[in-house]
Amino acid sequence: MRILVWHVHGAWMTAFLQGRHTYLVPVTPDRGPYGRGRARTYPWPDNAVEVTPVQLANAEVDVVVLQRPEELELAARWLRRVPGRDLPAVYVEHNTPRGQVPDTRHPFADRSDLVVVHVTHFNELYWDTGETPTTVIDHGVPDPGHHYTGELPRLAAVINEPLRRWRVTGSDLLPYFAACAPIDVYGMRGAGLAERLGLSRDQICDRGDVVQSVMHQELAHRRVYLHPHRWTSLGLSLIEAMMLGMPVVGLAATEAVQAVPRDAGVLSTRIDELVEAARWLIEDPRAARAVGMRARAAAVARYSVARFQADWDALLSQVTGLPPAGVSGRWGGNGYADAVVGTDPVSERPH
Repeated sequence: MRILVWHVHGAWMTAFLQGRHTYLVPVTPDRGPYGRGRARTYPWPDNAVEVTPVQLANAEVDVVVLQRPEELELAARWLRRVPGRDLPAVYVEHNTPRGQVPDTRHPFADRSDLVVVHVTHFNELYWDTGETPTTVIDHGVPDPGHHYTGELPRLAAVINEPLRRWRVTGSDLLPYFAACAPIDVYGMRGAGLAERLGLSRDQICDRGDVVQSVMHQELAHRRVYLHPHRWTSLGLSLIEAMMLGMPVVGLAATEAVQAVPRDAGVLSTRIDELVEAARWLIEDPRAARAVGMRARAAAVARYSVARFQADWDALLSQVTGLPPAGVSGRWGGNGYADAVVGTDPVSERPH
């Protein structure tokens, strides 16, 4: 298939591009939010092809994968065809609802011309999509390998824009954990976090937005992965940390309670319990390694790219009427051959 899809979330997109399709990725001269083109910090395959808006006017497209409401108008203007009417379309909802939760209406509620694809069951449960058909396709994450050493008695967290998003990402909770171990915070726009929290840079260290492979190497040396997010869909960095073999301490909120089994970490809504768990794992490297091994096993089993691609192939085949293409060799494996493809993944129940 030839799939039009925007570069919005680099980690999700990296897994999405592993299928045996041609992916048309819009690019504009400024490489702004609606024309980023190919990623520069993720390993994308050659079948992700940059296309300009002018080229899209005459491009052959089998299906449009939307991820932001405004992309519907952009696609109609650039393709000179209306997604959902002139060609198949699906909308991927990456985010938890905001506003009057749980009554938040989805921007594509009550539509029959597309399918809304949620990335977590929590999102499907909480978004009100009315009569729009919906389905859930759990994340797929390329396995970075078991690299955990945990020799540094430090906590690690991945938080993008921790100052702007503050309570959403649980940035305000970090001092509780910094009392038992230093915290290395990775992600975009974290400069000044220690100062805002009134802590030293030894207690809260902003490691910045580093290349993914480098971040994985550095995370694996830290003893515990901290997931303080109050309201997030499901951070892919959490799954990546589990695949690295890191034990998890985090809030029992949104989809985290499904992603982290009880023996793979400690989740709670009580800060005192989480701080106690973090201290236990920091002080007991052997226990941390054992918990991390179980975290890795759980993440690899649930969030493989092979399963993710099988689910997407089934859905795209359903909405286009074209046969599924399978999964590429790089992230493939026997998991895809064992997957059930061709079933009806779309739920038509209202939300």
